[in-house]
Formats: sequence, structure tokens, C-alpha cells
Amino acid sequence: MKEYSVVGQRLPKIDAPAKATGEAKYAADLSLPRTLYGKMLRSTLPHARILHIDTSRAERLPGVKCVVTGKDTKGVKFGGWRAFPQLIDQYPLCMDKVRYIGDEVAAVAAVDEETAEEALDLIKVDYEPLQAVFDPDEAMKDGAPLIHEGVERNVCWSRFIDFGNIEEGFAQSDYIREDTFTLPPVTYAPTEPRACLASFDLSGRLTIWTSTQAIYTVQCMLAAALGLREGDVRVIQPYIGGGFGAKFELYPYEVCCSLLSQKTGRPVKMVYTRQEEFSATRTRHPMKIWLKTGFKKDGTLMVRQCKTILDGGAYTAFGPTVTFTAGFFHTLLYRFPHYKYEGYRVFTNKSPSSAMRGIGAVQPYFAGETQLDMVAEDLGIDPIELRLRNARQPNDEIPKLTKVNSCGLSDCLRKAGEHTQWQNRKKKLPPGRGIGIACAGQQSGGAFNWFRTRLAFSNVRVRANDDGTVELFTGVSDIGQGSNTVLSQILAEEVGVNFNDVKITAADTGTTPVDIGTWGSRVTLQAGNAVKAAGAELKKQLFPIAAGKLKAEVAELESRKGKIYVKSRPQESMAFSEAVMMAQAANKGKPVEATGSYHPEGKGIVSPAYSFVAVTAEVEVDRETGRVKVNKLTAAHDCGQPINPMAVEGQVEGSLHMGLGYALTEQILWDKGEMLNPSFRDYRIPTAMDMPEVKIIEVETYEPEGPFGAKEAGEGCVPPVAPAIANAIYNAVGVRIRDLPITPEKVLRALKEKAT
Repeated sequence: MKEYSVVGQRLPKIDAPAKATGEAKYAADLSLPRTLYGKMLRSTLPHARILHIDTSRAERLPGVKCVVTGKDTKGVKFGGWRAFPQLIDQYPLCMDKVRYIGDEVAAVAAVDEETAEEALDLIKVDYEPLQAVFDPDEAMKDGAPLIHEGVERNVCWSRFIDFGNIEEGFAQSDYIREDTFTLPPVTYAPTEPRACLASFDLSGRLTIWTSTQAIYTVQCMLAAALGLREGDVRVIQPYIGGGFGAKFELYPYEVCCSLLSQKTGRPVKMVYTRQEEFSATRTRHPMKIWLKTGFKKDGTLMVRQCKTILDGGAYTAFGPTVTFTAGFFHTLLYRFPHYKYEGYRVFTNKSPSSAMRGIGAVQPYFAGETQLDMVAEDLGIDPIELRLRNARQPNDEIPKLTKVNSCGLSDCLRKAGEHTQWQNRKKKLPPGRGIGIACAGQQSGGAFNWFRTRLAFSNVRVRANDDGTVELFTGVSDIGQGSNTVLSQILAEEVGVNFNDVKITAADTGTTPVDIGTWGSRVTLQAGNAVKAAGAELKKQLFPIAAGKLKAEVAELESRKGKIYVKSRPQESMAFSEAVMMAQAANKGKPVEATGSYHPEGKGIVSPAYSFVAVTAEVEVDRETGRVKVNKLTAAHDCGQPINPMAVEGQVEGSLHMGLGYALTEQILWDKGEMLNPSFRDYRIPTAMDMPEVKIIEVETYEPEGPFGAKEAGEGCVPPVAPAIANAIYNAVGVRIRDLPITPEKVLRALKEKAT
């Protein structure tokens, strides 16, 4: 790997001091003079027609300034998948009927939160209960109640992928296996509940401070919902306490908060309760996956066939994306010539399912990597060896889908095996102890223009100052992952200044260029490329000035650590700030500025680049109680050139923690559409006491599509944790669990079944 001055350095995050000292202000901390407090009235029924809403008593309550229902809105639906207008299906407030417990019915603004809460109790809603359906298999049957009129069999979206010929593939296979896997709904549980503050000024322009991962998405959809021009809406993202995909979309509370401000002429603030954060937002898609796979005797993977039913809940959200990626990720890790996928996303009367960290990847990798271990045992081949025989390689093309440029999967497998002494330990561990492995691959952002934007996916602006500082303006949302730090490192490296000389302004549609948001691990590669392009353009303006001063050709120059110098004569140099000053003087004081953009179209249908990881889990299973304790997780991770290794490690550790919860403890419990565990007390997230020892091994490759060879880092480490743990449990006590989470009850039941 090339030596860099800033890229590759273990630098603390830019916002670390503000967060550590409490200086950082989140949306819930913000307030303006005369701010009102907003609250949402939510449906208590899973499916019902709205007959009448009486708000008169609430409006008469002292301190209440405004009450709105669906008739007060523009009656415009919103949704992220603008490429297909029929998928835009949610109103800011329900117009005709409610579709899940928690659906938004009315909103109030009052002088304080207590009054707003009291006003909600005074709103009377007359419902006509409708038959509800909570299981996607039931929802697809003839005669099932339609959740959205005109949607046949409640199938919101279907997606099919195929290449080769599966009949031929199975005919050529010596061994065929088929299994069904059931994956549960889980929630995001960010530390910070959703919150926003909306204010219209006297000119009619709306400014909203909101905890979002995508300011441009919110700006566009909010403007449409309110009947405004996009330029009349300014979206600012304050500090944000975690997103994980939960804060990627526009939500009804943001529309209602803005509408209440418009009607009252005063700022309005809304903050979700923890119960709302659990029950009235989104979830990870529950899935049922049927997987049939064929192999040759020597372990060569020949064919895969998959049918997946996704429980989409009440609205489309980003379900179409998940429906596709749930089929795509079956093809990313291994080479095989024949494939067929059928994916059906089905409406039910539960809170909507949408994008969540490892979007559409976590579920299929659990199925595929668990089944692969079963195949390895049946064929008598070591699980790592079976994966190595079929592993995706650099420059592979996946038919009809994409091209994989860099790929360190084989190295990930080897290094994970070496570190854990796999061959020596797999069959020699004490009773009740086991080790398992699983792999995953992850995209570096999507390439499809689902949002139908006419602008590049990432745009930035940079300005060089004559004091030696460089300012970066980007629409990217830093949601805690450290994108402000990473983008600053990329700019500092490209321009040739010190890291501390870069000053960043981010996530404000009023001052920063368009970026489509922080999701799908796209920021480092896509926004990073835009930053690198802007830095290169800035040098084009400065290097001719410096070349004249240093009596050299432009091609002979390089910039590093705040100096521009002649590569063959490093002692001949000038300060970066002096070059900026001279450039300004030569252009009558015109600022030294540049822009950069990146758009991935034409670089693969799915993504410009992919990361890879192999995770091993070492577990201990108590045969008396069924309790599973994970002692160690090892992640060998290919993220290309790490821009900031310390940030990468933090992301990987967070992903392993999320995967641990998905494997063993987390699950939303429903009873006829009502969430039974909408609190941290009842929804079991692993704590610091539950985290095992973690070892992270960086497998460096060079990604030609990425800035300085970088690509996705962190999100891709969520999916392999659950199958690695499931495989380790089998190694420990000989039982297979095909439905998550792997609770002690399920382990005990499986042990009893095995004994009989």
C-alpha cells in the first residue's frame, strides 16, 4: 500500500470533544423563542376506516394553539421510491383509514408538552374496524383483506433475478439440499429518539432542524407534502445519536411539525417518546427464505434457487430495495453458473419494514451461510475449504447484475482461520464449546437512481483560504460513523494540507451542495470521490501559480503537509497559503474554489464496489439451561484502503454488537398488530457486559473505484455474526437452529429432539 500523510492515520473524530463535553446539541436540545410543542395522535386499531374526527374539545383546551387532521394537509402522499410513483403510498396524516397500530391520525401544538398530551386525549375518533391480517402468507390468500386498495393479494412489490438455467444446474449436481429459514422483525433502537424543530420565517421559507440521515431526501419530500418549492425548504441536521437506516426517510411527524408551524406562525418542536421510537417508526424486514442449492461431489457450487417472502408491514417505505438486495446478496460471495430468485414483499397490518443496517443482506446471509455449513458436513469438506473452493475473486462478473473489482474474500477466510487456529481447534474443543464461521459481502452504496434526482449522487464544494485552511461543504450526514472526519482526511490528502487545516460544514441544504444521504455504506466511496475530485480541481488552480514561483513544470509539483514543492527537489517549496494568496491576487481577489461530483451510473447495476468479511464465533453452550455465551468474535475484513483505521475498528465493533443481538436476543413481539415490547426494558439489546472479546483483522485490498482505494467499512460486518454463532452452536452441541433469535428455549427444545 502507498504511504500517505493523512489517509490511513488513526485520527480521533472531529466531533469527539463536543460529544464528550456535552457541547453537542441534538434536535431535542434545540429551541427558539415562542416555541410550541407538538404531539401525534396515533391509531389504536390495526385496520379501520376513519368515519369522523372531532377535535373541538382539544381546540378549546387552554394552551392549545392548533390541531390538524388529514383534511388540513395537502392530501399528498410521500415516499422515497420516486422512480415508481405507485409506490408512494403514505399520507402525513391518515385520510380514509388506518393501517397499523401507531398510524398517524392527528397532530396538536400547545404551549407545553403536558398540554399537548392532554389535548390528544380530548380528540375523538370514530372508527369502523376492518378485518386485519398480520401474516404475509395469510395476506396473499384469496379473500384476504386488502390493506391498500388495488394492490392484488397485498403484494406490494415483487422482484425476480435469474441467470443460467436452474434445471440444468440441478441435473448436473451430485448433491442437492433445501431448507427454510425464518428471520424475525427487529428494531433500530438508536440512542437518540427522533426529534425535529420547524419554523417558518416571514418570507414563507421553512427551516427544519431534524435528526435525519438524508437532508436532501427530506427537503424534496417535505416540500412536495407541503405544496412548496424545494428551494423554500431548508433542512439542517444537528448532531444525531445514531441512525442505522432508521432516519433515512421522511416521517409524518416532520410534515406535521412543519404544518403546525405554518398554521400558528410559531416554531414547533416534536420529540418522540421511546415507545413511539419502537412502535411507530420502521423495523428490519421479517423474512421467510426457502433455499435450494446444488453441488458437485468435490464441493463445487452449481446452482441456487431461492424464494423469499418479506413482511412489509403497512407501507412501502424502502421495501423494494430490500426485496431486490435480498436476492442479490445470494450471488455476491460465491461463484456459480445458475440462479433463480423470487422475492415477494407483502403488506400486513403492522408497522412498516424498511432499510436497516445491512439492508437486505442480514437475512439471506443467515440462510446461505448456515446452509453452506450443513452442506460442508454432508460432503465431508471443511467449512473454510468449501468456501475457498467457491469464493468470489477480483474482476468477477455476476451475470446480469454487476462486476466485482477488488475482492479479498479468500484472504479474509485464510486469515480468520489462521488467527483462530481453526484446523487444530474445530474438533478438539471441550464439550459444550464450539467455533463457527460465516462470510458476507456488502455494497458501497447503490447505483440505481431510485429517488429520480436530476443531480449527481454526491456534490461538494471546497474553498482554499490564504491562511492555509481549506473549507469543505458537503450535504453528507454524519450520524456517528465519522464521515466528517473521513471526508476531511480525503480532502487533506488530496490537496496536501494538514488534517487540522480542513474545516467542514455539513448537512445543511441552505449552505451545502446536494448529497443523497448516508445509507448503504455509500459515503466513503461516493462522497469521498466527489471530495477527491474537488481537491484535484483546486490544485489545478494553484499549481500553475506555484510552478511560476518555483520555476518548474506543473507536472513536477506535489503538495503535502501545507507545502507545494518540486518532487525531484523537495527543498524547493512554498507554503500552500502563499499559493492561495498569489492566486487570489492574480484574479482580483476572486476566491479559490472548486466543486466535485460523483455519480455511479454505468459502474454496475448494483454498486460501484464491494467489501468482504469472514467472521468466526467461539461459543459456550450450557446444556442444562440452553444459554449461549459468545466468548470471542474475530472479523477479517476487506475494506480496501482504510482511510481511518481507528474509525473502521469502531464501525466493525458496532456491527458485531448489532449482529450479536440479532443472533441471540432481539425480536419484536406482536399480538394482533400490537407491539408487546416497545421499551429497552423488554426489548433485549446486548449490553457492554454481553460483548465478547473482539479481534479485528484488516485485509487490505485496493479498490480502483474508491478514493485512494477505499470502499465500504463496517456495515458489512453485521450479517455474518448470526450464522457464525449458529454454526458454532452446532459445532458445540450438534443442534441446528434455523429461526432467529437463538433463545435458550429453542436450544433446549432442539437438544431434547436430538436426544429422542
